[in-house]
Amino acid sequence: MSESDKFNQERKENINAMKENSDLNKSGINFLRDTAEYNYSYNFDWLSLPFIQYPQDIVATQEIIWKVKPDLIIETGIARGGSLAFSASMLTLLDYCEAQESNTLIDPQKPKRKVIGIDIDIRAHNLQALESHPMRNRMELIEGSSTDSNIINQVHNISNKFNRIMVFLDSNHTHDHVLEELKAYAPLVSSGSYCVVFDSVIEDLPNEQHSNRSWGVGNNPKTALWKYLEDNSDFVIDNTIHDKLLISVAPDGYLRRI
Repeated sequence: MSESDKFNQERKENINAMKENSDLNKSGINFLRDTAEYNYSYNFDWLSLPFIQYPQDIVATQEIIWKVKPDLIIETGIARGGSLAFSASMLTLLDYCEAQESNTLIDPQKPKRKVIGIDIDIRAHNLQALESHPMRNRMELIEGSSTDSNIINQVHNISNKFNRIMVFLDSNHTHDHVLEELKAYAPLVSSGSYCVVFDSVIEDLPNEQHSNRSWGVGNNPKTALWKYLEDNSDFVIDNTIHDKLLISVAPDGYLRRI
């Protein structure tokens, strides 16, 4: 067995052991519960833009993007733009690495890959930051509800130009809204790629933490994705991701299309 194989085998064994450790898994949920009070996810930037996400999920999404090598990433929920900058930068790396491997030149003004960001309200200060960002030419910004039929049709029309598609859902976190997003955008996901449903952890946190929100236990992204999977066999939950993260806002939320 090579050194690389030994390392991978040891890692697999460690992840399996963590998965079986109920106390360790509880500590992950406790960390999320205790840090949410301080808006812990607000603490991080990507290429100067606030990336409202936990670092573990940032690393996990980096891994699946590099694995799948999508041509298009569709994101619902723009917030302050860090996630768009992240996706755009990953797509840029993919383009440059492929160009190097094939010994070809790329035109930075005509990028091959793109990220679509949809938000019901792209606030002026966020739009200004995105417009001046060096990754802007890879971003398609769409203002409107992600469940509006006109927005859905617009995204579908753009998607027709791409072969490998990945989707991140991170806007309104109510059951009904996320279920409608899944119905609208999950079918666009390519075989072997992912639809990531963020903030499914709401189902696992104390309900009082969401008392000022329209979502909560029993009404959130996790209940929506469970419902979606009841009627759709094209996706499976990739539990290997959560098993190694322990701390994730998207337990059960990494859906891989088979």
